[in-house]
Amino acid sequence: MLQPGNRGQGKQPGQPLTGPTPPVPVARAVVDCAVYIDGLRQPTGTDFRSALALVRKTGSGFVWLGLHEPDERQMGDVAEAFNLHPLMVEDAVHAHQRPKLELYDDTLFLVLRTVKYIDHDDDEVANDIVETGEIMVLAGRDFVITVRHGDHTHLAGVRARLEARPEHLKFGPATVVHAVADRVVDTYVAVVGEMESDVDELEERVFAASPRDLDIDVVYLFKREVLELRRAVHPLASPLSLLSGNRPMAESAALPPSSKEIRRHFRDVADHLTMVNDLVTEYDERLTTLLNAAATKVSTQMNTDMRKISAWAGIAAVPTAAAGIYGMNFDFMPELHMRYSYPILLIALFTVCFTLWRIFHKHHWL
Repeated sequence: MLQPGNRGQGKQPGQPLTGPTPPVPVARAVVDCAVYIDGLRQPTGTDFRSALALVRKTGSGFVWLGLHEPDERQMGDVAEAFNLHPLMVEDAVHAHQRPKLELYDDTLFLVLRTVKYIDHDDDEVANDIVETGEIMVLAGRDFVITVRHGDHTHLAGVRARLEARPEHLKFGPATVVHAVADRVVDTYVAVVGEMESDVDELEERVFAASPRDLDIDVVYLFKREVLELRRAVHPLASPLSLLSGNRPMAESAALPPSSKEIRRHFRDVADHLTMVNDLVTEYDERLTTLLNAAATKVSTQMNTDMRKISAWAGIAAVPTAAAGIYGMNFDFMPELHMRYSYPILLIALFTVCFTLWRIFHKHHWL
């Protein structure tokens, strides 16, 4: 029997057990973790604490930790080990950040928006053409942490290519920052290349289709997707300008002023991004022109329809007026008693209506 003071504290039959959700270990979010010394991957485990301890004990190399969509507890454990600023941790956990570059003491924090072109058979039934994700890069003197959000943000190929070229990887965390940025910008180049054929096809469709068959919703869909791509691409120009050394700021333990070779590589990435920005701006302007053209075609068709309706209404007004006049039933209307008044009236109405039709047709109203 329950005691009065414990009433309601026992578990009733059939009542599910409740309690705090057990924390998910950090290992669930870890994609890969490795120590690199002189550009070579060391035979260590995936525990980032022991890897960081090894690097700081030997005083050489760096740790590359890859995470995929960590939660607050998981990222909190990582922040405690690497001494990360709380604001970086918050941004790394909660995605939907705009591309940016920030410096917290000696730790560089870079946010990149990733894009993926979605294959579709028909533009008219496609809901999305560009899918976005995020990659955050946190780089210090002896570590680099990549945090991915999204299903298409894999970096396994980037890590494999860098491990195959230890002469580049020996430059330290800055090499990883460049490789990730280069990979993201390369996807931008691929996406704008795939979108070009769609924009060309849409342009041909708008100018070839009749106003009655024109579907302006497809143009709005592309306009929305281009704006989504622009939000991902355009803000990255300033961070890459900083990393390439064109503007002062991005000097940290991860990217010291002496790393001229890495900055040259960042300038190459910035050039590619400039090309992408130019193409995105061009697509945006072309789609704006298509929207205006489509709206003009629809408006012109509406005006044409209204002229036709007005012309037919004018023609129909003639017999309507005659019917109204002769439907008033006055006694003193001499023409009502004439033998041929009815055929004469029909001939007169037909003549006037035919004359009006010829006039409207001559002026392309009908």
